[in-house]
Amino acid sequence: MKKGVLLNADVSALISRLGHTDQVTIADAGLPIPSSSQRIDLALTRGVPTFLQVVSAVVSEMQVEKAILAKEMAEINPQLHEALLDQLTALEQQQGNTIAIEYISHQVFKAQTAYSRAVIRSGECTPFANVILCSGVTF
Repeated sequence: MKKGVLLNADVSALISRLGHTDQVTIADAGLPIPSSSQRIDLALTRGVPTFLQVVSAVVSEMQVEKAILAKEMAEINPQLHEALLDQLTALEQQQGNTIAIEYISHQVFKAQTAYSRAVIRSGECTPFANVILCSGVTF
């Protein structure tokens, strides 16, 4: 059995294949997923697993250099926005780098997901609970 934090085989395989600047989207239950991106559906029931739980599990094994968010998240879902920023700040400390934060419109965000290696769907049912993580390098 795998010893690390991340047990989901599809997510683990995805992260192991990432190269510098590759993108992974972590989405709420409602975000449309383009047919060009692999769908990894973790949603079990409404709210399970949460968006932040999925982010935490993914970044436990992924080196992140940039996060892309819909600007609407800060306006419409400020508590989740702040919690995500707190997670990214803690990740910066752990990784020893600065994580750039980019804000784009939700419409542009949805189009940008087509460039993700995969979209990981959570059970989150709150608005704009989505992030695109851009892979960094560990050296």
